[in-house]
Amino acid sequence: MSNVATAILKKGREDSLLRRHPWVFSGAIDRVTGTPEPGATVIVRASDGRFLGSGAWSPESQLRVRIWSFRQEESIDPDFFRQRIARAAELRDDFGFLPETNAYRLISSEADGLPGLVVDRYADHLVCQFHGAGVEFWRVHILSALRERFTACRVLDRSDGDVRKREGLPDVGMDVADGIPDAPVEVCEHGMPMLADIVHGHKTGMYLDQRENRALLGSLAEDADILNCFSYTGGFACAALHGGARSVLDCDLSGDALALAQRNVRMQSCDEQRYLQQQGDVFLLLRSFRDAARSFDIIVLDPPKFAWSASTVTKAARGYKDINLLAFKLLRPGGMLLTFSCSGHITTPLFRKIVADAAVDARVDATVFRELTQAADHPIALHVPESLYLKGLLLRL
Repeated sequence: MSNVATAILKKGREDSLLRRHPWVFSGAIDRVTGTPEPGATVIVRASDGRFLGSGAWSPESQLRVRIWSFRQEESIDPDFFRQRIARAAELRDDFGFLPETNAYRLISSEADGLPGLVVDRYADHLVCQFHGAGVEFWRVHILSALRERFTACRVLDRSDGDVRKREGLPDVGMDVADGIPDAPVEVCEHGMPMLADIVHGHKTGMYLDQRENRALLGSLAEDADILNCFSYTGGFACAALHGGARSVLDCDLSGDALALAQRNVRMQSCDEQRYLQQQGDVFLLLRSFRDAARSFDIIVLDPPKFAWSASTVTKAARGYKDINLLAFKLLRPGGMLLTFSCSGHITTPLFRKIVADAAVDARVDATVFRELTQAADHPIALHVPESLYLKGLLLRL
C-alpha cells in the first residue's frame, strides 16, 4: 500500500482511533500526502507517524475518514468486503430467529465493520443503502459479493438521496439491475405474515429494528385497548391483535401507510372488527383524544426521527415531551406506555429525562419496567456508541 495517500492527524487527536472509534473528522487532520479521490483508501497516522488505521476518504463531508480496518497488514480489496459480508451473515445465522423471521438487517454499517452500508433482507430480496463515499467507491464489488453469497436473492439499491447529499455524493436513484418488484413483498416476522413496501416505504420498507418490541407488545396485549401512534404499516397493531388485544387504533399521517396496515391486518387470523384507523397529525389527534376524555390501556409512541442534528435537539426534546405528556394523560390507571426515540442525537439519559419531565407535568407516577432498544440484528458496537440509536422505555402508571 505504498502508493496509498496518508492523512496525518494533529498532535493529540488520535485518542478516539486508539479506542477503535472509526471516525476521523476534518478538524482532526493536519495534512494529507497524496491526492486521494472520493472513497479511495487512505492510511491514517498520528502526528508522530504511528499507524492508526486505513479508511475511506470523504473530501465533501465533515466526517473526513471512515476507518475500514485498524490492522496494518489488512488490505482493503474486494476480498475484504466478501469477508465482512460473510461475517455479518454468519452473525445473523447465530441469532436464532430464523426461519420464523425472514425480514432482518443483514449489514448495519459501522456495527458490522462496513461504515456507510446498510443491507436489509426481505425474504428473497436484499435492499441496500450506500451512504458513504467509501462504500460508494466499492459499490460494484459489494453488490457482486452480495449476489455471489445470496444467489437466490434479488438485490435492490435504495440509497437515500438526502443522506448521500450530506456526504457530497450524487443521487444515483434506484438500481434496477435485478428488476423492481411491482408489489409489496410478503415476509414473516416471528411467524406473523406481513407486507413490506421495499420500493416506496420508509427506510428500506419496514422498521425492522422494532421486531422484538412488537413481540413484547403482543405479550402484553391481551384484553387491552391499545393506541398505536405513528403506526406506519401496522406492525405493532398486528402483534397486538395476535396477542389478544380487545381493540387497536392505528394513527398516522400517511394514508398510504394506513392502507398497507389495513392489508397487513387482513393477513392475520384475528377479528378485523377489533382494528380501527385514524389518519392525521398525531400531535393534533392526541389533543383531540384528550379533549374527548378518551383513554387506553396501552399506548405506543414510535415517532420518526425528530432530531436530525445537534442544533435541532432542543426543538426535538419539546416534541418528545409533548407527545409523552399527552400519552400519560390518556392512560388508564395501571396503563402502560411504550415510548421510543430513534434520534441518534437524543441520548438515553436525555430521553429518560424528557419522559420523566412529561410524567411530572402530567401529574402521574410511572415506573420503568424495562429499557428497550433495537433488535439484535442491529448490533451495538461497544466502541461506537452512535450504533445505539433506538431508545425506548416500557412504563406503567
